[in-house]
Amino acid sequence: MARFIFITGGVVSSLGKGLASAALGALLQARGFSVRLRKLDPYLNVDPGTMSPFEHGEVFVTDDGAETDLDLGHYERFTGVAARSTDSVSSGRIYSTVLEKERRGDYLGKTIQVIPHVTNEIKDFIAIGEDEVDFMLCEIGGTVGDIEGLPFFEAIRQFSQDRPRGQCIFMHLTLLPYIKASGELKTKPTQHSVKELRSIGLAPDILVCRSESTIPDKEREKLALFCNVRPDSVIAAQDLKSIYEAPLAYHREGLDQAVLDAFAITPAPKPNLARWEDVADRIYNPEGKVKIAIVGKYTQLEDAYKSIAEALTHGGMANRVKVQVEWVDAEIFDTKDPAPYLEGFHAILVPGGFGERGTEGKIKAAEFARTRKVPYLGICLGMQMAVIEAARNVAGMKSAGSEEFDHEAGKKRFEPVVYHLKEWVQGSQRVERKLGDDKGGTMRLGAYDATLADGSRVAQIYGGTHIEERHRHRYEVDIKYREKLEQDGLLFSGMSPDGRLPEIVEWTDHPWFIGVQFHPELKSKPFAPHPLFADFVRAAKETSRLV
Repeated sequence: MARFIFITGGVVSSLGKGLASAALGALLQARGFSVRLRKLDPYLNVDPGTMSPFEHGEVFVTDDGAETDLDLGHYERFTGVAARSTDSVSSGRIYSTVLEKERRGDYLGKTIQVIPHVTNEIKDFIAIGEDEVDFMLCEIGGTVGDIEGLPFFEAIRQFSQDRPRGQCIFMHLTLLPYIKASGELKTKPTQHSVKELRSIGLAPDILVCRSESTIPDKEREKLALFCNVRPDSVIAAQDLKSIYEAPLAYHREGLDQAVLDAFAITPAPKPNLARWEDVADRIYNPEGKVKIAIVGKYTQLEDAYKSIAEALTHGGMANRVKVQVEWVDAEIFDTKDPAPYLEGFHAILVPGGFGERGTEGKIKAAEFARTRKVPYLGICLGMQMAVIEAARNVAGMKSAGSEEFDHEAGKKRFEPVVYHLKEWVQGSQRVERKLGDDKGGTMRLGAYDATLADGSRVAQIYGGTHIEERHRHRYEVDIKYREKLEQDGLLFSGMSPDGRLPEIVEWTDHPWFIGVQFHPELKSKPFAPHPLFADFVRAAKETSRLV
């Protein structure tokens, strides 16, 4: 039966609970334990799938098709444990489930209340799969004191009381602000945060304190005294140059040992940190640098492309180079020549997105990469824009476009090289969708197989002709244009097993130009870079040697 670690936050949001949880999971793995990480979000959306990237950052997709919080990406990248739909839940999903049960009459006429019905649903969710691992790490989104988070805090309080003594601990992440005028780290906000936590029946066993500098012994002892934790359970979390140093940094601070002590696990297995030492060495000792432009439409918020940025870092590790990413707003190219903005980059990546805004700029970026022989990776919408560019500028289809843009404009303007996907095969089931269906959860989501063409560049990169990758889209390249485009050199090098859906395209006469309908960034890890990103950065490295 698993031991449970509940991670809460206080003082301010965005302190890095997800990163701290992921790093702790990696440290427990390094000591030989199995782990699973889970996120409980208080917002009322059923999932983040319908949220704007500006609102909530990227949507991380699991193999089984769940649209989840980007923190699950951290969990996967640090532990290598594939996330599942049962690893992410929101208030909206919990309340939806409770109300569905009420409508069916499952509660036998009882009055439905937050306690016990909502809290019981949360507790049932927390317990899923508890017999599969040694440790279950559950991060509670938001900060203590948020009104929407109260049912989750009450649920984990009840959960810890329901379990045998010593099976659950609480880790609280807070901020120690530095007051420059007085030259002091202030502990009072953390004291008040812990006071708030204790007022709802939760007492932290471990304090993780974010700060710009080291925590002096005096402040550490003060925190231990006023927050009722052991001094060696006050863990400093200083700002790092790379998030991938976090496991080593937390280990130096004694976080993993404090957790094992809280569970009275003695003697503690010795950690094997060789994997993370190698990762740190590759990050801090590169043998070169490449510049890669990400031409997107959500560039004002880097979290919108979090997994892509991290996958490029992983590709840099694989090639022993530092990847310098620069964010380029695709809308600039709608009316301007992209050359002055893209010259000097060693590679160009065009990521996914929704809607017509910025797409003409993405098409121009694809044209620039094709004609200038610059390595290009198009992901999801980035692949579709590359196909439209090829149709317009190589195959002579000047009106080529996407049905998505016509639907958005409310009138027909384009010959739809990209169309709304109305049916597809998922496993042994046929899935059907209509254009007017609800937006949430209606896309082609999760892991799907693809077959690669023998002798293609992607078959060489993957080292085989069968792959499985994660999808998140509702528009596809129309297969009826395949023959015409292949005659002009755009190879459809990856297809769905039934041969109906294009998965990958590549220019046969280009040094490195690949578009993929799926999201390879979601499966990349620092200790196992995704082969597409590793080879993309390799191509950028080769370009850097030529300029």
